[in-house]
Amino acid sequence: MMNYRRIVAVLFTTVMVAAICGFTSTDDGPIEKIAAQLDKWLSSHPQEKVYLQLDKPCYATGDDIWFKAYITVGSSHQLSALSRVLNVELIDDKDSVSQSIKLPVTAGLTWGDFALPDTLKEGNYRIRAYTNWMRNAGEAYFFDKTIAIVNATGNDVFAKATYTFSTQNGQAKTNATVNYSNSDGTPYAGTPVSYEIHTSLNNVIKGKGQTDDKGNINISFAGAATNPADMGRIVTTLKLAGKKAATKSLLIKAASGKVDVQFFAEGGSLVNGNFSKIAFKAVGADGLGAAIKGAVMDDQNNQVATFSTSNLGMGIFNLKPESGKTYKAQVTYADGSVNTVALPVATTSGYSLSVDNSADDKIIVKIIPGAVISAAQQTGTMSLIGQMGGVIYYAGQSKPGSKFFTAAIPKSKFPTGIVQLTLFTETGEPLNERLVFIQHADQLKLGVSTEKQTYAPREKVKINLNAADASGNPVTGSFSVSVTDDVKVPVDENAENTILSNLLLTSDLRGYIEKPGYYFNNPNQQTAADLDVLMLTQGYHRFEWKQVLNDSFPPAKFEAEKSLEISGHIKTLLGKPVVNGKVTLFSTAGGAFLVDTISDKSGKFTFTNLVFRDSVRFVIQARTSRDRKNLQIELDNITPQTVGANKNAADLKVNITDGLDPFLQNSKLWYDTQLKYGIGNHAILLKEVKIKAQKAPLVENSSNLNGPGNANQVLKADDIGRMGCAKLTDCLQGMLFGVTFRNDTPYSNRSLSRPMQIIVNGVYVDATVLNDLNAADIETIEVLRSIEYLSVYGGRGSNGVLVITTKRGGGSDAYQHYAPGIITYMPRGYYKSRVFYSPQYDNPKTNAALPDLRSTIYWKPNIITGKDGKASFEFFNADGKTTYKVVVEGIDNNGNLGRQVFRYRSQ
Repeated sequence: MMNYRRIVAVLFTTVMVAAICGFTSTDDGPIEKIAAQLDKWLSSHPQEKVYLQLDKPCYATGDDIWFKAYITVGSSHQLSALSRVLNVELIDDKDSVSQSIKLPVTAGLTWGDFALPDTLKEGNYRIRAYTNWMRNAGEAYFFDKTIAIVNATGNDVFAKATYTFSTQNGQAKTNATVNYSNSDGTPYAGTPVSYEIHTSLNNVIKGKGQTDDKGNINISFAGAATNPADMGRIVTTLKLAGKKAATKSLLIKAASGKVDVQFFAEGGSLVNGNFSKIAFKAVGADGLGAAIKGAVMDDQNNQVATFSTSNLGMGIFNLKPESGKTYKAQVTYADGSVNTVALPVATTSGYSLSVDNSADDKIIVKIIPGAVISAAQQTGTMSLIGQMGGVIYYAGQSKPGSKFFTAAIPKSKFPTGIVQLTLFTETGEPLNERLVFIQHADQLKLGVSTEKQTYAPREKVKINLNAADASGNPVTGSFSVSVTDDVKVPVDENAENTILSNLLLTSDLRGYIEKPGYYFNNPNQQTAADLDVLMLTQGYHRFEWKQVLNDSFPPAKFEAEKSLEISGHIKTLLGKPVVNGKVTLFSTAGGAFLVDTISDKSGKFTFTNLVFRDSVRFVIQARTSRDRKNLQIELDNITPQTVGANKNAADLKVNITDGLDPFLQNSKLWYDTQLKYGIGNHAILLKEVKIKAQKAPLVENSSNLNGPGNANQVLKADDIGRMGCAKLTDCLQGMLFGVTFRNDTPYSNRSLSRPMQIIVNGVYVDATVLNDLNAADIETIEVLRSIEYLSVYGGRGSNGVLVITTKRGGGSDAYQHYAPGIITYMPRGYYKSRVFYSPQYDNPKTNAALPDLRSTIYWKPNIITGKDGKASFEFFNADGKTTYKVVVEGIDNNGNLGRQVFRYRSQ
């Protein structure tokens, strides 16, 4: 159990309660128990959050993703000292992890990057980030952001799909129109198309046809996607001239006209005789809010209220239900169709909890009983708790026997964020609940300025940052900055998930929140009212009150990682634990490393506080206390985090290039420029290469992207074993055709300027790893030197590749037993983050002839303001007349958050 204590912001025994009609402060009773139990839960379940600022919202294959991570803990958003390791993953639209890295965390901060190869398929991707400790709360609370990655290279076929929904003989039917055009918009008319329809039920429907004069083909099939989780895909193949073909995969999204409408009574209860707010939410099959309107009718068909959506499918109306009556909503959808939906059934017992959050300085809470309440409630007391992130900021108790009570709670009691107000009986049973968002003007004031508003292309720009708290006092803080071309990188500010909308709003709510940036970009009375409706339609599920109050909350399953570690058990050959056995861990990567430890009574050993890069191979050796080595070593199997369905599936784009035409065109020009000048990490796309068929040597578990054995040379285990070399590089010298070794580093004879890329069991590693490998450990070495084998690896393989597969390998975490008491192990280590390259045009060595078409022209993740709150940074503009957008986000030492957007011109 983790020992994590926090100082309660307002202790329940000293809480100040603004009493108007019946509320008093209290020092005992149920509030004392609730506070004690909540404190106990929070002590063992501190809440970590992760937010990533990305350099931009969309990317192209061959591009780089740059990010800064902020890890906070608690309702005050203090930078976390709980976890020191962060997992970041790039996940495709099939919910498969494409890339994953581990990053060391210092004082709640870290940064990293992903290099996107040219061979990456375009589509919807998402970036997920979490600490091991956050796995206890579930992936619903991970950072998870959907991004579009387009293919601007070698792509001259663009496919766009539109869907309509219909019924035929009572059966749902989807009608898809797929349009094909080239980069200039010219349609592929009269072109044969074959297709496969993959539905969410794994059914496959095949067909073929031909495009019309506008490049369209119509595809119809039975069934319909009624929500984002049901999405399938249409895989089409367009047959082109010269026996060429273009395959496109298109999401089936929003193929149904169905709109789901739900109604939510404020506080959770609709009580007869009490005026109540009823919020509603209308969600289309695409997962986005849908516009509706309608009327509320009683069981006598009398109209008692009307309603219409005010924002993103949500709205609110008032209703005073009468005893003995039922109510229904006649809903009119955007297409004019009408449906009837039953409202929640009203009761005669219980309480109504009404909250007015419209005032600037206070929350007005009214508790109104129904006609029937229990005898205990008539004479007993009621308690109202206001908590945020497990910390109680308000606690009030009614006077004994009070039936109606009202409280005015100063908003100054709470920090900015989601407050959960809960009404309890005298015995501590939760009755009603209401979420309220407190939105103070307490964010950091970030002043971003330049010496002038207009600059020339390639001119040096100096930006000054001045950080102050809400009172104007300078602050020391950590910030990240991105500068992008505002014309080339289109952004919907309302749809952005920023440091404010993430840490203050979406990270505490399960499910999808549409356009979270809307509530923070320009806060006003309307956005505040819309945010209050959002609170009425969303649930808070960080914990369940019954579990907390009954001491039945589950223990933490995943520990907070303080460092990398390797652990396992040692046993005799008969399976008996070895007590006080000596276990040694050593490696020669980057210099000799050796450490040892002693196994405990269960034979368990653990090496902690390890720091090593990815792809380092270790040797683990075990002996008994009497130096006997006939032992078996079993390493702990760390279960990887599963990938569930995308909670932000509504953000997935059917047509990945929609709205990205300027970005796509610029990415294509930039890619062509880099190829021309031989820069960047890019593959050389071959228009046509004819390779004579030959039987590839048998290679198992190979990570060769060309397919196992498809290489210029394959070296097998027997070939290496015959040499009997002390070092692997000694064995390989002279055995690998067209490869020269310099200081144990391999170079292809066709390019001696840069070393070859080494890949061990699918992991890209430095050449220094070669001599860490035992020659007897290797199954095959595949040598890739010619262009037909290197093009798939892009720029990382342009100087040749050695693909090494170890015996029984294949996975980067595989380990091998060589003899009793000794194994080798290659765990996942820390990723070494790269440094963003920004050309220095005042340096005569910079190639001024190279066109500068970058969309991200500057990225810096580690800007620190001094005690005076000031910092500055410099960079050079790219080419062209445009507007540049500067986004600065960050946090100070007290957990105050800040975001500022600044623009300037280049002409």
